[in-house]
Amino acid sequence: MTTLIGIDPGLAATGWGVVRFDGTRFRHVAHGVLSTGPELGLPNRLRAIYEGILAVLEEYKPDEAGVEELYFARNVASAIPVAHARGVVVLALGQRGIPTGFYQPQQVKQAVIGRGRAEKGQVQRLVAVLLGLEEIPSPDHAADALAVAVCHCQRSRLDVQQPVR
Repeated sequence: MTTLIGIDPGLAATGWGVVRFDGTRFRHVAHGVLSTGPELGLPNRLRAIYEGILAVLEEYKPDEAGVEELYFARNVASAIPVAHARGVVVLALGQRGIPTGFYQPQQVKQAVIGRGRAEKGQVQRLVAVLLGLEEIPSPDHAADALAVAVCHCQRSRLDVQQPVR
C-alpha cells in the first residue's frame, strides 16, 4: 500500500491531504490546512508552513508527494506569495527525500474528473466519492490537496522527480 500526500500551497492557507492506494482503491487518511495571517510577517509565515508540513510528513510518513503548480491568470504579483509557500513545501519534501510530482490545476482536474476544464465543486464532489467520504472535505484547500494526491497516484510514474540525496 502506498501512502501519498497532496499539497495545495498558499501563503494564507496551505492545504494537505493524505491518502493510501492499494492498487485498486483509494483510502482517505487525513487532511487539513496550515493557516497563517499577515500579522506574522513573511519570514514567520513561511517558517510556520515549513514546520507544519514537516510535522505532517513526520506523522503520516508518505512514500510520495504531489504538489499543485502555481496558477495565475492576471496578477503575477499575487503569485509571488504562493511561490514563497510552494518553495518551503518543496524544500521540506526534498529534505525528507520524498519523490515529488508537480501538477497544473488542469492536470488535477483531468485526473479526477476526466476533463481539464471541470469546475472546482465537481472535482471536490468526486474526490469525496473516490475516497468514500460522506461529505466534501473542507476547507477547500484541503479538498484541493486530496485531489492533487489522487492525481499524483494516477500520474506519478510519468511525473515524479526524485530528490537528490
